[in-house]
Parts: sequence; C-alpha cells; structure tokens
Amino acid sequence: MRENQMTFLKNLTTISEARSARASSWDQSGRNKDYWLINPGKTATIAEIDGPGCINHIWMTTFCRKIIGPSIQDPVLGANVAPVTEMENAIGVNWEINDPDYYRKVLIKMTWEDQEGPSVLTPLGDFFCIGHSMPASFSSIPFHISSRPQEECTFGGTASMNCYLPMPFNSKAKIEIINENDRPLGLFFHIDYEIYKEKMENLAYFHAKWHREKPCDGWGADLAVNTPEVNSVPNLDGAENYVFLDVEGKGHFVGCNLSVAHFQGSWWGEGDDMIFIDGEEYPSINGTGSEDYFNHAWGMQKNTSLYSGTIIHETTVQGYQVSYRFHITDPIHFDKHIKVTMEHGHANHLSDDWASTAYWYQTLPSAPVSIQPVEERIALKKIQEVPQAKPFPMDENMKAAKETSAKRHEEFMKEKQHQIDLNAARTAESENGNYQLAKKVWEEYQQK
Repeated sequence: MRENQMTFLKNLTTISEARSARASSWDQSGRNKDYWLINPGKTATIAEIDGPGCINHIWMTTFCRKIIGPSIQDPVLGANVAPVTEMENAIGVNWEINDPDYYRKVLIKMTWEDQEGPSVLTPLGDFFCIGHSMPASFSSIPFHISSRPQEECTFGGTASMNCYLPMPFNSKAKIEIINENDRPLGLFFHIDYEIYKEKMENLAYFHAKWHREKPCDGWGADLAVNTPEVNSVPNLDGAENYVFLDVEGKGHFVGCNLSVAHFQGSWWGEGDDMIFIDGEEYPSINGTGSEDYFNHAWGMQKNTSLYSGTIIHETTVQGYQVSYRFHITDPIHFDKHIKVTMEHGHANHLSDDWASTAYWYQTLPSAPVSIQPVEERIALKKIQEVPQAKPFPMDENMKAAKETSAKRHEEFMKEKQHQIDLNAARTAESENGNYQLAKKVWEEYQQK
C-alpha cells in the first residue's frame, strides 16, 4: 500500500535528491533572438537528455506566417529582432496572415530509452488540445493554453502552450519537432526537467497518439439525433465505434481530447463511451452519452475545469467542438490490452469529422506510434463565397502600380528568404548547444 498521497502539494514538504535543468530555445549568443527556425521538411531535436530523469513541464509558442504582399520594412533589421511584427499587420506596412494549417502539419515526437520508434507522435496543436488548428484559452491540470483574444478560435492563431504531464525515463529522452509544412516554423520552447542519480523501477512511460476519421462511417446521417428510429438500433459490441486508442501492453489510460466538426445541424453527441479491457468481447466500462463522458450533461456547456471541459463550444464557432477528459484521479488500468471507443451518434449513425489525441502510460517495450499523412490531417474550414469581379480596364498608372508591387515583392522575398536561411542555420548549432549543456549538467551532477 502506498503512503497517504491525498495531496500532491505534500511533495513540496519533502527534500528530493534531484538536479533541475532546462532545454530551451534561448539565444546561445546571449542576444535576444530566442527562437528556433525550422525550415520546411526539416526536423529539430529540441531536447536530448541522459537519465535517469523526468520531464515535468513543456512550454511552447510558435509563429508561422504567410506573406501576401511586400513589406516596406527592412527584412534584414526585421530578422534581427524578436518577431513582434508577426503579431499584427500595420496597414500599408506589412501584409501577412497566420498559416491556418501548421498546427496539424507540424508534429511533436518523443522517444524514450533505446526504443527505435516513438511513444508520442501527434500534430503539435492537438497534443496541447488545440483542436481544428484553432487555439482557445483554457486551464486544466495537465494542459494550459493562453491565446490572444483577437486570435482565439481562428485557424493558426498564436498561443502559449503548456503540458504538465510527467514524463520519466531511465537512460534517455528525446523530443523532436518535425515540420511537414511548406513554410518555416518559428519555435520558442522550454523543456523543464530533473535528473536523478539512481534509476527508477516499475516505470510507466508517457505515450500519446492522434487519430482522425473524416468522416466517421455512419449509417443514418439523414436521420435526426435522438429520434425513436435511431434509438431503436442496439449496439452492444461497439464494432463500428470511433477508436481513440487500441494498444497492447500494461499500463493506464489517462485521458483524451476530441475535436468534432458536425455536419447535420442537430448536435454531434448521444454516443456512449465503450472501453474494452484485456481483450474482452463486450466492454466492461459503458457510458451513457458523449456529454456524460466529458463530465457534462444535457449537452455540452461552455466551461472548463481541472479534469474535463469544453475548449471550443459549437455555439462559439458554429459546428465545431473541442472537449477534453483527463483520468488523473481515476486512471483506467489494463494488463494486456485496452481499446477506448465511443459511438459517433447513438449506434454510430452520424458521419461527422472526428479527431482525437489519446494519452496513456505503459511499460516498455511498446509498439511505435504512427500517424496519418499530412494531407489527411488538415482541418476542415467553412469557405466564404467570394464573387468574381469582372475584368477591369486598367490605365497606365494602374498597370505600373501592379508591376512595381510585384517587383518589390520579389526583391523583398529574396532578402527575406536569405534571412530565414541565416536564422535556420542557427537551429543546428543550438541543437548541439542544448545537448552539450544537458550533458554537462548530467556529468557534474553524477560526480557530486
């Protein structure tokens, strides 16, 4: 029996034999260019740490912008300051937009010990509960998002992203960011961890997996939710349920987030959670409805709490929903296998777009986590219909204005790309700097 652990704050009253450390994107020249730039198709190792140790906190913020037209700013000077001009467009000065898709095009990957494959591989945004690539501020025990009000619930809006789930390891931890986008990613980050002198026993390692069905395979999307016809169909074995997690091993499931784009115009829920433990044919854990699983009732409400809540409500952004449920005090244990599922509409009659991130801990070795290709990850968007203007007869001044703008844009982008290349080159040096710093801290601590 464990000692009384009624409050985790009690740990603050006990001295630990540990050394605290951090891997970050700090400017290792001592200047103020405190971000890394990861070029398209490139991977950056943001932390590679020898153990024993435990990652206790991850903070990140990002920028990824698409330049629409030329800027009157000096691209050289602009590349040598903190990217504050990325925040707003000054009319007539710069013309840029947030890349709407990069939260799904960029991946976070984590590998523990000597495993060949990753234990975590998810889109960067969804890992931090940013669903549909639309950030919205919320606070929970394991995750916290702080988004600027003018960018909340917008595709590609900026945000501060935090994760507090502990990630222990005995010999090595490696965290990578993979940029599968077609434009550079700017990344600020902290990886806060501690190292120990003695290895830990009976470790359960952190895992996370992303999954999407676009759409779910429903049999009656033309039937209204919660009607007698739909409710008359039984579902006992969950054969066609949406699957959050299906994994072999020994461990415990600690929660998930779910993003839904609903098409029918009613509501997306009424599906029961059905969780299968250790290969059982029929689930021993049965729920009573989607909103009930997320600890809501009578539909979903616009609120968040420590362990469950709604980050984006379908009435805030019409047809979009992002919710979470964390089993921190009630983990779901498994010895050999777990399958976590939910009906998409009662008896799976709806055909909505569902995407989820599942979080769990289990022993190693474990099967490597895989992910769907980038083209299958992009969030669906409502498209505004833009009328086509008829051809306008341009005079010489108009033609000259367009030609001058095109030439200025070409020159601006040429120098902008040069500055991007210079900044991206710093990333490789910083990767090695972070690794050498972590190695130095480990060696000095072990010698004490």
